[in-house]
Amino acid sequence: MNLLITTLVTFITIYSYLLIIRVLLTWFPNINWYNQPFSALSQITDPYLNLFRSIIPPLGGMDFSPILAFLVLTLTSDFLKTLTTLPFAQGF
Repeated sequence: MNLLITTLVTFITIYSYLLIIRVLLTWFPNINWYNQPFSALSQITDPYLNLFRSIIPPLGGMDFSPILAFLVLTLTSDFLKTLTTLPFAQGF
């Protein structure tokens, strides 16, 4: 059980880094998102970000949905980390 949780936490950490890169690259308007590696990064991160873009639309040209996306990832990661400290998780 701990191996599964640790793997999920590691995945969430890596995905968070990819989201940070994606958000930082949006500050450069001349990037062509159809060229590699930007296209791959966009295909990996945009479906997750689009979930939150439907909740929080861009306001004044600023997209605040990544803030909520990072919050959900952080809360999920913290929750999974607390699961490893529970007594039932130690027995598996």
